[in-house]
Amino acid sequence: MNRLLIFLSILISFTLQAQQIIPLNEKPYIDSLKNVVSAKGNTQSITESAFLLSNYFRNTDSSLSKKYLEQAKKLTKNKPYLLAKYYYFEGQYNLDHDKEKAALSYQRSIKELSKFKTEESAFLQALAWYNYGVTQKNKEGYPFLLKTILEKSIPLVEKYENNKSLGFLYTQLAIILTYNAEFEKAGNYNKKALAILEKSYPYSAELFYTYLNSASNFCYQAKGDEAKKFLDKAEKLIQPYPESSANAFYYYGKTLYLITKQRNEEALPVIQKGIFYSTKFSQNLLAQMFYFNKYDILKKLKRYDEAKKTLEDILAEQSLASDLNNKKTIYKQLSLLNQEMGNPKEALLWEQKYSKLNDSLNTESVKLEINKIETKFNTAQKEKKIANLNAEKKQRELEVNKKNSYLMGLSLALLLLIIFFIFFFIIYRKNKKISEQKEINLQQKITDIKQKEELSLTKAILEGEERERERIARDLHDGLGGMLAGVKINFSTWSSNHLNPEKDKEFYRILSQLDNSVGELRHVARNLMPESLLNFGLETALNDLCDFYIRKDLDIDFQPINIEKKLPLNIQLNIYRIVQELLANAVKHSGASNILLQCSQSEDNFFITIEDNGKGFAKNSAEKTKSLGLRNLKNRVDYLKGKMEISSDNEGTTINIELNTHAD
Repeated sequence: MNRLLIFLSILISFTLQAQQIIPLNEKPYIDSLKNVVSAKGNTQSITESAFLLSNYFRNTDSSLSKKYLEQAKKLTKNKPYLLAKYYYFEGQYNLDHDKEKAALSYQRSIKELSKFKTEESAFLQALAWYNYGVTQKNKEGYPFLLKTILEKSIPLVEKYENNKSLGFLYTQLAIILTYNAEFEKAGNYNKKALAILEKSYPYSAELFYTYLNSASNFCYQAKGDEAKKFLDKAEKLIQPYPESSANAFYYYGKTLYLITKQRNEEALPVIQKGIFYSTKFSQNLLAQMFYFNKYDILKKLKRYDEAKKTLEDILAEQSLASDLNNKKTIYKQLSLLNQEMGNPKEALLWEQKYSKLNDSLNTESVKLEINKIETKFNTAQKEKKIANLNAEKKQRELEVNKKNSYLMGLSLALLLLIIFFIFFFIIYRKNKKISEQKEINLQQKITDIKQKEELSLTKAILEGEERERERIARDLHDGLGGMLAGVKINFSTWSSNHLNPEKDKEFYRILSQLDNSVGELRHVARNLMPESLLNFGLETALNDLCDFYIRKDLDIDFQPINIEKKLPLNIQLNIYRIVQELLANAVKHSGASNILLQCSQSEDNFFITIEDNGKGFAKNSAEKTKSLGLRNLKNRVDYLKGKMEISSDNEGTTINIELNTHAD
């Protein structure tokens, strides 16, 4: 059953992205589009062909996809309908790597397309609504996507009863229902899709994927014989096109069927064919899932050497192993496999790697406690040193007072001896200056010690805060998140065998709430510790942060200049938190429509400038405010031995910050 869930996740991932499905006769179709674009023909034909080519290459060659999209945009000038279509394909281009931008493009496309009362406009609006639901799925969950399809997409095209796009939307709705264990409802929508596609589009790619979706629905219910009927129909459609990228999905469907029927030996050559196609068309995650199924089958067949090689290849390729949970699983599997093979030393090596990765959270907790104890000890030592310096200061004050009294008495006694009076007066002035200078030096020493103490405490607090953020994030994501996901899967499996979807609607509503809770928990974990910072560095993390705050009425221009990738992680984290606080304040309080963020590095100095065109604030409000956010901001700037300047009026606010990246 777990393999069925994995297959469904991949197939859903594909179908949620594969809008404007490419015909099965793929190569002639793409060649014809290229010929239209390169020829000097009708402007509208060239533009629409460029749109389709951009969509085709968006998953395999993003630079080429962008090139065709920009070429099309140049031809949309003074053509409102083509411009409305451009916004749709702009959303397609951004769908996989920037869902916020994609969502804005789809909404703009819907607004502009609604001005045209044509059949094609209605279909594009329906797809744009569907894709908008896809962009919001991780935030809102599957119920939101389901509601968007039912209330927005399908009503736009239902009046065109026999259209391919309506069949496509029905089968997309079906696979979402399958994933949520609504098998009967999913089957009904698959039947609706088949009624349209088999009658009017018997050789279409949409019909091919509907057959695969129907097969997966039956496999998920352990009804292998029913699944095979649809798998055979899909095979007939794809068989004439051995060069099509869709072959990879057919072979994964066949792999799923053979595993469901426990025909493991037969599954191995099918997996090899799937690996060939998925590798050829850069379907990396799908290729790795083929390899993982291959490993599992080889292990069951006791072909341990081949199983081990397959698992090591998965680890080296990194598509699956980039996730720490997957990596731990692979380590554990390699350890168990080597034990069965009689390789105790190698088994121990993989077990140690597994344990090291698993124990990393505990190690971080121990380090945090050590830092707390060390900071407390250092603080006590410094307080003792300050007390000694204060005692020394009082002693010197007493000495100065005694000398002053002595000089005053001597001047009265020797009033007539002017020369001696002047002599002793000079000595008095000299001693006083020396004492004053010593006092100044003493005060400076005390101030320096206090500053170092404050800096040390700030450092310990900030480092402890970041470690705690990371610990909580990992606990939420790896621990509680994984447990809740497992509970959800177990409930789904149990309910499919014991409950009736029509009679037990309340249970399925609660199951949907559990799914939403898992998504929200993982969203909170990502906010606590930015994964893009840990995986890709400061510049990428700051760019993601800017994209997060972009709104319909707010544009953020991020300009990175010479940011080094080798900055220590604690420095990167503090710079990230500073920028995060600056952006949050600007978005929340300024009312600006444009924000410019510039981050640059010059040797040991890091410069941050943020400007907005908002309403500004009074000059003295920054000093008077007791905002926790501004206090944290000042602490982080001080920690990096930096300085901050704020300039604000009714035309906007500018904040300049200079930091030392080698601050202790």
